[in-house]
Amino acid sequence: MTAVEKLTQMVLVLLGFAAVVGVIVLVAGRVKGRRGDRTVAMTFLLPTVAVLLIGLVYPASRTVYQSFFDAAGSAFIGIDNYTTIFTDSDQLVVLRNTVAWVVITPFVATAVGLLYAVLVDRARLEALAKALIFLPMAISFVGASIIWKFVYEYRPEQGGIKQIGLLNQLLVMVGGTPQQWLLNEPWNNLFLIVIMIWIQAGFAMTILSAAIKAIPEDIVEAARLDGVGALGMFRFVTVPSIRPALIVVLTTIGIATLKVFDIVRTLTGGNFGTSVVANEFYTQSLQTDNQGLGAALAVLLFLLVVPVVVYNVRQLRASEA
Repeated sequence: MTAVEKLTQMVLVLLGFAAVVGVIVLVAGRVKGRRGDRTVAMTFLLPTVAVLLIGLVYPASRTVYQSFFDAAGSAFIGIDNYTTIFTDSDQLVVLRNTVAWVVITPFVATAVGLLYAVLVDRARLEALAKALIFLPMAISFVGASIIWKFVYEYRPEQGGIKQIGLLNQLLVMVGGTPQQWLLNEPWNNLFLIVIMIWIQAGFAMTILSAAIKAIPEDIVEAARLDGVGALGMFRFVTVPSIRPALIVVLTTIGIATLKVFDIVRTLTGGNFGTSVVANEFYTQSLQTDNQGLGAALAVLLFLLVVPVVVYNVRQLRASEA
């Protein structure tokens, strides 16, 4: 497709969008009265519902349907794909890695973010410190992975080759032996998790810092008058007061961790025992062309994310009540 054809398609799509919006506005402007309010609401909602049905509900339903078929998508095999996920040794490694990511990343990233938030609160260079800590959030996962690839880079010791990886160079400087950080199982998974923590800690710090600043001053002053020390203030005042924010941060990072793909794909490609559900879904669907197992992995990922989202919504409603 040439550049002119692409530009033409883009213009046609924009014109189509403008036409739909124009029809909606025209209909909404002509309807009057109490019944007209409902008509206007339905007029604006119908395109949204249609887009959701076409872009979300249909693909999701199709994926669930396809998960009950074989690799070619032609023969019905029931729950065999789901059985494979929980019995095949390679798939069990994928599940183990995913559990490790979800258990470690949200809690460690939130703890680091909370520590940052407490330490930089009302500091002289608070704005600069927060900007530097938040900076990794402005980098894409692929960009962050490339940065850390140079940190973990390994070069053989033979022939006087110098290490260009930061971590290995530090080891050499203290008399250690360079390591292949991304190849040695199962520790390579932990080194990948560090990247996600580095990225998400800034997000956690930003949300929790705002929550800390929102704690009423009278509560803080009352605690100080009662003789509560720094640790007591943190335990009995700060943490209970920011509990809703902590839950939001934990669940948000948890969802992002469940869907992690870029880091694993960029650094290891899922090899050396580092694959997770999202990466395995990509591998099975697009590389090995096992459409049934790929669809089953996508459904599993969806089922893992939904409870976290529901819990998050309930907690937000409870905090607003």
